[in-house]
Amino acid sequence: MSKNSFSRRALLRGIGVSMALPWMESVRVFGNSRVFHFKENKAPVRMAILFAGCGFHSREWWARGQGEAMELGKVLQPLNEFRDRMVFIRGLFNAEALKGNIHSSQTGNLLSGAPLSAGGVIRSGTSIDQVVAQRIGNATKLPSLVLGCETSNPSVHKNYSMLYSSHISWSTPTTPAPLEVYPALAFDQLFKDPAHRGDKSVLDAIMCDANDLRRHISRSDQQKLDEYLNSVREVEARIERAGKLGEVQGWRPTLPAPNMARPGDGIPQDIVEHMKLMADILVLAFQTDTTRVCTLKLNNDHGTLRFPHLGVDYMIHHLLSHSDSDDWLRVNQFFLEQVAYIAKRLDSIQEGGRTALDNSMLMLCSSMLNGNHDATQLPVVLLGSAGGQIKGGQNLDYLDKPERQMCRLYLSMMNKMGIQLEQFGDATQPLPEI
Repeated sequence: MSKNSFSRRALLRGIGVSMALPWMESVRVFGNSRVFHFKENKAPVRMAILFAGCGFHSREWWARGQGEAMELGKVLQPLNEFRDRMVFIRGLFNAEALKGNIHSSQTGNLLSGAPLSAGGVIRSGTSIDQVVAQRIGNATKLPSLVLGCETSNPSVHKNYSMLYSSHISWSTPTTPAPLEVYPALAFDQLFKDPAHRGDKSVLDAIMCDANDLRRHISRSDQQKLDEYLNSVREVEARIERAGKLGEVQGWRPTLPAPNMARPGDGIPQDIVEHMKLMADILVLAFQTDTTRVCTLKLNNDHGTLRFPHLGVDYMIHHLLSHSDSDDWLRVNQFFLEQVAYIAKRLDSIQEGGRTALDNSMLMLCSSMLNGNHDATQLPVVLLGSAGGQIKGGQNLDYLDKPERQMCRLYLSMMNKMGIQLEQFGDATQPLPEI
């Protein structure tokens, strides 16, 4: 291993564990194993799609102006510090979603624009994240990471399967991508080989390889490696602490040896901790280049989450969405705080002349503008510049334009990932501004 070359395939390894490295200036991490000078060693572009069901407060989802002077409605105010790297998009819609006018029919094709089958039959379309994963996923350990904070609902509602409202990521038109809602198992996907999953710390398993690597990298990269390993350890420790507090039940026992049969996997009872863990795992996945494609479903459309930490425990999320109350606004802002948290974490990671946020595209979306099922226009916000390819500080309005398909945005996003398609869903042209 020379100072300027290190194969992307040569991961830090231990027994049953493999861990990709963060971006380093003195190590060739991304790409193949050929030797390149630092000026050609570019970090990859990543794409994350974040979903919040049931739309947002109808009077407080807005933006006015451009750039750092952009004014944001109360729902979006958690993103104030990112206005210069944000694109607010108004007026895009999915024509197929208007046919059923209920949650399932508006969510099942949100990321594909495909027609949906009714009558309990499952048929949608392959979603943008999985199209990207199928084309570039062989460059990383995981083609994609599909995360959620609310379990899937297999029932039928008004002639449409509720699987549509429970999944935004679809591997094929008839198969939703497996959704991971358990933080410990999501963490396992990143770092542990399936045949050897167990209780051993990821860092303990790869420390010998890490110490060997340290001898071949620059001092600044040694510091970056230490910061990265500490961040992995922090997530491990938080998952373990949550288990000892009884908040998580599942793969990691809370005793040195089990005193009962292993229970079924569980999720944190505290939604704040659950969402934060999933956000941290998303950041780790990008930071380590374990995957470059991720979806994070903060809740289901037609979901049942409650929010006692906000003092909003008297009504489930879905019912709360039908009124523009102060409580609904607080819930909306809580969801936007998760987006801001991910953006801040990514923005704190330096990758050459940019940050991990600069090298990413984060899209926040919902399947309707507000809880009254208005899908004639969809709420969309982009953060990050996809490696300098997207101009931030834009406030775009397509509401009165004839070609305002949501799938035009997806064509643009795929272009930024190096994928050019002649058509996706009902769109044949990308958005020129993105």
